Amino acid sequence: MPSFLTAIGTATPPYRFEQAQIADFMVQALQLNATDARKLHALYRSTKIKNRHSVLADYGQKSDFSFYPNTPDFEPFPTVAQRMRAYQTHALPLALKAIENLGIELIPHTITHLITVSCTGMYAPGLDIELVQALRMNYGVQRTAINFMGCYGAFNGLKMADAVVKANPEARVLLVCLELCTLHFQKKNDLNHLLSNALFADGAAAVLIESQPRERSLEMRSFHCDLLPQGHNDMAWYVGDFGFEMILSSYVPKLVESGIKKLVERLRAHTQIDTIDLYAIHPGGRAILEAMERELGISYQQNQHAYDTLCDFGNMSSVTILFVLQKTLQNLQPADTQKHLLSCAFGPGLTLETALLRVVV
Repeated sequence: MPSFLTAIGTATPPYRFEQAQIADFMVQALQLNATDARKLHALYRSTKIKNRHSVLADYGQKSDFSFYPNTPDFEPFPTVAQRMRAYQTHALPLALKAIENLGIELIPHTITHLITVSCTGMYAPGLDIELVQALRMNYGVQRTAINFMGCYGAFNGLKMADAVVKANPEARVLLVCLELCTLHFQKKNDLNHLLSNALFADGAAAVLIESQPRERSLEMRSFHCDLLPQGHNDMAWYVGDFGFEMILSSYVPKLVESGIKKLVERLRAHTQIDTIDLYAIHPGGRAILEAMERELGISYQQNQHAYDTLCDFGNMSSVTILFVLQKTLQNLQPADTQKHLLSCAFGPGLTLETALLRVVV
């Protein structure tokens, strides 16, 4: 029995900033001199990100901050506890907004399984229980929380939903990914932190997975994962005293480029599929998208949905690939039915995740 991704809803917080605005905030927070400020603005321009969203209004202000201290050096800097309280405050409303945007009538008592994915905050009772109560789901709904896996976390949620539906055709799985990356700004003037501060943003996405397709659906055919241990220290995510600290080296695109072709070949061999027509690639950054194009032999136009997502929203960690898939669904044409779509994402480890999907229009 197949499983189908039948609806995707996305949401962003109310505060939307141009990349240059955020750069101005970072210059002030890091107390940079004129030369370093010019370098930082150049770095932000090179990302090809136009806008990002945050649950915090502070990134568009120069004073009267509500989350960060109103001191010249931003001290005392917010602790992990303060950031987790902010996560708990903002998580549920944003998740509910994504569910409301699914574009279908969601009947809560018909949901049999709820999967939540996040790497930017934790608390218990958590988001899963809050969603059950807010949506008035059956208290017996089976709940699973997938945490701290980074940008590829949505794939683990999809794989779990796929297994559930294939085992029980009556199952209806709601997958909710939510990331509040901007809660974890780090006041450190080194390239790793400057780069992560320049890329990450907040967002949420909800996905419905069922055993029968709707008007526009994606059949989940196969998943494959690989690990590149040589990248262990190039992409990492640590809990520090003042928030979660992202390590993101400039070597990551080369690692992704070296490993993705072999992984796709194994995926094709497993499914006996020769032709892939559509692509939905996690836009971890411009350099990663360009590396993928070189290795897979695809054009900028074939990667357009990923670039558009990066430009309009930045990197929202696990949520981002679902924004790309939503754009893909919205732009499908009748002629696309039965075409195969390759989707992939990358994260700490260095982990490469791929999925092969088939279009049903």
